[in-house]
Amino acid sequence: MAELYIGFVDTPGLFASMIRGVIRQKYIHVVVGLDDRLEEAYSFGRRNPAVPLIAGFEKENKYKIWQVFPNADYMVCSVSCTDEQKDYIKEKLEEAYRERSHYHYAVLGLPFILCKRPFYQKNHYTCSSYIGKLFEEAGIHAWGKHFSLVTPKDFFEWDGKKVIFEGKLQELLDEPGFLPAFRSGIILR
Repeated sequence: MAELYIGFVDTPGLFASMIRGVIRQKYIHVVVGLDDRLEEAYSFGRRNPAVPLIAGFEKENKYKIWQVFPNADYMVCSVSCTDEQKDYIKEKLEEAYRERSHYHYAVLGLPFILCKRPFYQKNHYTCSSYIGKLFEEAGIHAWGKHFSLVTPKDFFEWDGKKVIFEGKLQELLDEPGFLPAFRSGIILR
């Protein structure tokens, strides 16, 4: 058996508080990772953590998030899968990252989520719809609804995950050996 990882992120801000109000939960952003420290993790989200309106498929950078949101809350969960499923997910993530300029955040799809009506515009996803589709294609989990309607709440309530960390992003980064660049005074940009 292999493991994949889901990161849940709660950041402050107006856009985040609107999403939090709609899905009625703390964690409003999900990330899929290939390792338990989310060093190799991907999502549909902000291209720059400080600018919420410019979003697409990105490799997650916890250090940049920490610089903008030092009090962000994080939860990391593991998900069991087969080696083949993990290889499939890794291949799809790497492929999407190479083609990331063709992928965009599904802003037009947000009202459809509220109305519980499927909506898909080619290569446009939310953080949860992309991972939901990916997990379904890999045979890891079927959501019982169109992938465009999968929300962070679906991942949060999914019994198939095991919590391995929950706390402030700062605590995750402070684990021994985890922040050598910051401790040496180097700021990542």
